[in-house]
Amino acid sequence: MHATLPLLELTDFPPLSRGSLETLQVNLGYLCNQSCLHCHVNAGPRRREVMDEATVRSVLDVLAAGGIRTLDLTGGAPEMNPHFRMLVIGSRKLGVRVIDRCNLTILEEPGYNGIAAFLAEHGVEVVASLPCYQSDNVDAQRGKGTFDTSIAALRRLNSVGYGMDGSGLILTLVYNPQGPSLPPDQAELEAAYKRELRLRFGIEFSRLFTITNMPIQRFGSTLISKGRFASYMQLLKEAYSEANLDVVMCRSLVSVDWQGYLYDCDFNQMLGLPIVDAGKPRLHLKDLLSRNLAGHPIVVMDHCYGCTAGQGSSCGGALD
Repeated sequence: MHATLPLLELTDFPPLSRGSLETLQVNLGYLCNQSCLHCHVNAGPRRREVMDEATVRSVLDVLAAGGIRTLDLTGGAPEMNPHFRMLVIGSRKLGVRVIDRCNLTILEEPGYNGIAAFLAEHGVEVVASLPCYQSDNVDAQRGKGTFDTSIAALRRLNSVGYGMDGSGLILTLVYNPQGPSLPPDQAELEAAYKRELRLRFGIEFSRLFTITNMPIQRFGSTLISKGRFASYMQLLKEAYSEANLDVVMCRSLVSVDWQGYLYDCDFNQMLGLPIVDAGKPRLHLKDLLSRNLAGHPIVVMDHCYGCTAGQGSSCGGALD
């Protein structure tokens, strides 16, 4: 796989500093039942990096200390971590909002088909990847048969209340482009998704997020192989919007890797760029118990243009 970091280091992206910490985004490991082309984590079935129980308990210690309102669980497939349920239950007991970033197909894997009911029981928000409402496009990006399995998983989530009026169970779908282009207007695409999924499959969901593909890891390497890395970066830079700087996710979020080390965002984690802290090469979860990161500089490089291009992009969808 081609390295993208050397192509991102020389940057003119403006400096950023951190605000108050509201969200802890925890990567429970790179193990996944899929290997998607757009995956910036480079996750897959052969990955063995999985957060252990001691580090999961450190997450709970940080949440118990107060101040952090949201726990955002990601992977890989976070549900494949053996301590997933313990972390969800412990976090909800603390009154913390929990988000599960689900690839949908894991809900149909042997041994995991009880996950949907478990998530509903504990009021976990589900953010589910579905890059298109047409089967050919999804299968091309995520593997043959993925679309049909995803539809089955969405029906399973609907059956326990997700996305249904009055249930209080939020089901968010996530769109990302098929290749090196910016996402379309989020509101317009959400309307199309709702119309098509309801008419063709009887599926309901709460909202849609559009997320820009980042020029790193597997997707970035593919761009390099096809000779399209430079043109994609130019597209991101030409679509830069200064207004997005105030609301990029790194201002209020800390990303945690499977070993418990801290990063400004999930993308910096994948590039191996830890949070900068004077006198310490990298910070760990336990440091959050004694350190206030407000005002700390955020590590920026050229990939940051992916979050500020057009409507903007974050783990919470478009920014404007």
